[in-house]
Amino acid sequence: MSTVAAPSHRNGVEVARLFATLDAVRAQPEAARFRFAVDNRWISGTHNQNQISTFYGVGAEQHHEATFTIEADHPAVLVGGDAAPTPAEILLAALASCLTSGLGNIAAVRKISLESVESRVEGDIDLRGILGLSGEVRNGFSQIRVSFKVRGDAPPEKLRALVEQAVARSAVYDVLTHGVPISVDVAAG
Repeated sequence: MSTVAAPSHRNGVEVARLFATLDAVRAQPEAARFRFAVDNRWISGTHNQNQISTFYGVGAEQHHEATFTIEADHPAVLVGGDAAPTPAEILLAALASCLTSGLGNIAAVRKISLESVESRVEGDIDLRGILGLSGEVRNGFSQIRVSFKVRGDAPPEKLRALVEQAVARSAVYDVLTHGVPISVDVAAG
């Protein structure tokens, strides 16, 4: 009688490593405490650049294999140079990316092979708030909508359940829907 070994990778996820990570965190909950950081510098006008190279996790300072750069700007209609996406668009991209990453991991754990995952994230914003033209209008998005198209080797209800679990476990979704305290310090000089 032959046994078929479970695939070591599914959807690009190394499943055994994912389970080993879960087991390690269960055994040492302090290993789950991470701190991510971004270093930003102004370029000109509304154009600025973010650098991401280190983070703290598993009890020590960690280094990404490369330094990542994300630029932000505003379109000309918003007095920018249109050299990069707006910060609000980057936030929408962060939400889409977080949900999609989670979906890939969850599908791997549930032994669902994905064929394709696509999403569109839209956010409605009234600039009168940001521009200080109305105290009745909030500065940020009034509504965000996410729509997914997921194809894989599971029935539609199981694919929908992947998205639901990704939403339930998304750090970015959590921050956007529950808020988080933010402190801002200034060193002028």
